[in-house]
Amino acid sequence: MKLVRTLLIVAVFVAVAVLAAMRILLGGGDRLPDLTSTPIYDGSVLETVVELDYPPGNIAVSESGRVFFTLHPDGKPPVKVVELVDGKPVPYPNAEYQGEQGAGEGIPYFQSILSLRIDRQNRLWVLDFADFGRGQPRINAFDLGTDELLMSYEFPPDVAGLGSMLNDFQVSPDGTKVYIAETSPLIHRPAIVVLDVKTRTSRRVLDGHYTVKPRPYIIQAPGRDMVVYGLVELRIGVDSIALDRDGDWLYYGPVTGDRLYRIPRRVLDDESLAPHLVDAAIESFAAKTLSDGITTDLEGNVYLSDMEHSAVLSLSPDGELTTLVKDERLRWPDGFSFGPNGWLYVTCSSLQHVLFVSGETMRANAPYHIYRFKPGPVGVPGH
Repeated sequence: MKLVRTLLIVAVFVAVAVLAAMRILLGGGDRLPDLTSTPIYDGSVLETVVELDYPPGNIAVSESGRVFFTLHPDGKPPVKVVELVDGKPVPYPNAEYQGEQGAGEGIPYFQSILSLRIDRQNRLWVLDFADFGRGQPRINAFDLGTDELLMSYEFPPDVAGLGSMLNDFQVSPDGTKVYIAETSPLIHRPAIVVLDVKTRTSRRVLDGHYTVKPRPYIIQAPGRDMVVYGLVELRIGVDSIALDRDGDWLYYGPVTGDRLYRIPRRVLDDESLAPHLVDAAIESFAAKTLSDGITTDLEGNVYLSDMEHSAVLSLSPDGELTTLVKDERLRWPDGFSFGPNGWLYVTCSSLQHVLFVSGETMRANAPYHIYRFKPGPVGVPGH
């Protein structure tokens, strides 16, 4: 009995020491000043696309107007990927893909899906981070002409191992390369993952580089500072990622970071370049808000989500920051996709009401929304 009591005391002491160390190493931080200004548009420009019982994740809208989106995995939804049909979310491509239970033999079923994109070859790409690498991370591509699976690629452990999170991504205009933000929220060694579609190989670039790592900022979402169980501030590495519409530059930055960077795509594609040459090609493009999803238009503007101030902003080609719309309904604007006719779609995942809270709290803050508005310039549908 005495031995058991001693072991319990030691266990409690170790747990307290670990928590204290986490607080010292990962706790605290700065608050980024509000970079928003008087918005160009008022909230009346926001058109509701759909109301949902579960928070949405990312969105992809096809050239023909088909709307696909994920339900955020942290909301523990019953289905992972849906298409909006007659105003209602319907499992895509069918119910069989929505989880291991019910999946047929050989079906690369969905595990943890956050991001999806439509390329210019009319393929819907669905990225699976597989519960932070505890499952098998992979990416599936579907032909939107037939809704059939075209390709399924499984990432090897040295690219997306335990603790990884394949988050947001972009597909090159010719459809031959996929660029993925590996956020690494658990072990904080983020990177850009480059997938070669033709050779079916992948590799990590900018692995642990300072431009992809989170900075010590505290996310001040409306109504809540994002502090995990009162101990550790939520810090998220590279997630914001977008190609310019010609596919020449990749823009990227950490969620908890105050700078947006860019790098020539040809540099990322050149496997022969030494790390110092890759590093030399990086440009610090502009100051940014704490941002989740980003996208670009045909005029070279970059669009930013600002989860702290319920806003959507744009960065001009010369780096000037403009607030487009700011409205309390934009609860954690998360994912973007341009659609046809100049519409820009934005999901609101409301993560301050989802992360590290009870299911009851999450349900009490429903419904969750997807909106759209016309920012002026147009973009390429699907990204």
